[in-house]
Amino acid sequence: MLTRALTAVAAGARRRYQALTPAAYRRITLITLASLVAIMVTGASVRLTDSGLGCSTWPSCEPDSFTPHSASDLNGMVEFVNRLITGVVMLFTLVAVVGARRFRDERPELFRWSLGLPVWVLGNAVVGGMVVILHLDPLSVIGHFLVSLGAVWNAVVLHERAGEAANPGGVRRPQALPTVVTATRLLLVAAALVIVSGTIVTGSGPHAGDSRADRLDFVVGDVARLHGIAVILFLGLTLAILVMAGRGDAAPLLGRRLRDLLIVLVAQAGVGYTQYFTGVPAVLVGIHVLGAALVWVAVVRVQLALSAPVGAVPPRAAHTEADAAPVAAPDEDPDGRRRIPAGMRD
Repeated sequence: MLTRALTAVAAGARRRYQALTPAAYRRITLITLASLVAIMVTGASVRLTDSGLGCSTWPSCEPDSFTPHSASDLNGMVEFVNRLITGVVMLFTLVAVVGARRFRDERPELFRWSLGLPVWVLGNAVVGGMVVILHLDPLSVIGHFLVSLGAVWNAVVLHERAGEAANPGGVRRPQALPTVVTATRLLLVAAALVIVSGTIVTGSGPHAGDSRADRLDFVVGDVARLHGIAVILFLGLTLAILVMAGRGDAAPLLGRRLRDLLIVLVAQAGVGYTQYFTGVPAVLVGIHVLGAALVWVAVVRVQLALSAPVGAVPPRAAHTEADAAPVAAPDEDPDGRRRIPAGMRD
C-alpha cells in the first residue's frame, strides 16, 4: 500500500515537472527571491529582540540539543525558528535548481544561475554560525548581512533571465548610450557605499542582538551623518540618470526602473531619518532592513536593464516587462553628433 502511494506521488511529481512552463518557473524564481528578502527581515528580528545568542552554539542550538531546552525560552525559540526558516529558504532554492534543470537544454544560463542560490544560502548559514561562535562580533554580523544581499542579487538575475526570450547565442545589445551606462555603473558603486555605511551605523548603534555583544567603536551620530551624505549622493545620481533616460538616452525600460528605484529610495530615506530622530526604535530598524533589501533589488534591476538579448520579444508581445526591444549600438552622425538609436525612443 505504501509503495503504491509513493509510486503515485512520484509519478504525479514527474508529470508536473515535465509540464512546467517558463511562466510557472518564473513564479518559482519570484517566490525564491521573496523568501531571500524575507529571511533578511526575520534575521534582523533575531538581533532586534536580543535573541542573537538565544542559541549558544551552532549548528545545534545548545551543546546537547538541536532545540532550545524550554519552550518558555523566548530568545532561544526566536533564534531556533529563524534557523528553521533558513531550511525552508534552502528548499525554495533547490526547487529553483530543479525547475531550471527542466529547461537546461534550451536555457543553460538559467541552470547556471540557479546553482548559485543554494550555495549562497549554505554559505550564509555557515557565516551565521560564525556570528554565534564569535558572540555577535559586529563585523561578522555585517558580513552575514552582505552575503544575504549577494544571494538576493543572484535571485534577481535569475528571475530577470527567466523572463527573457531564449537567446542561444548569448549575445546582448546595449539599451543605453555609453554615458548612461557609465553613470549607472557608478550608481551601483553608490548603492554599495550607502549599504556598507548603513551597516556601520547599525554596528555602532544600540541593537547588538545581546547585552554581551560588542559594538563598533564609532560615534553613532558621526557615522549616521556620513551615511546620510552617501544617501544624498545616491539620490542625486539616480535623479541625474533619470533625466538622461528621459531625454532619450536609454530604452524606456531603464527609465521605468529608475523611477521604481527613486520611490523605494525616498521611502527608505524617510524611514532612516525617522528612526534616527526617534531614538532608533527596533520596529523601524526592521523596516529599514527590508527597505535596504528592496533598494538593492531595484538597483540590480536597473543594471539589468542596460542590455537585452538579441532577438528578444518586445514586452507587449511577451506580456512581460522584463526586457525592452533590442536596439542597435549607439553611434554618431557623420557630423559627429550623438544619434539615439530608434529602438530606444518611445
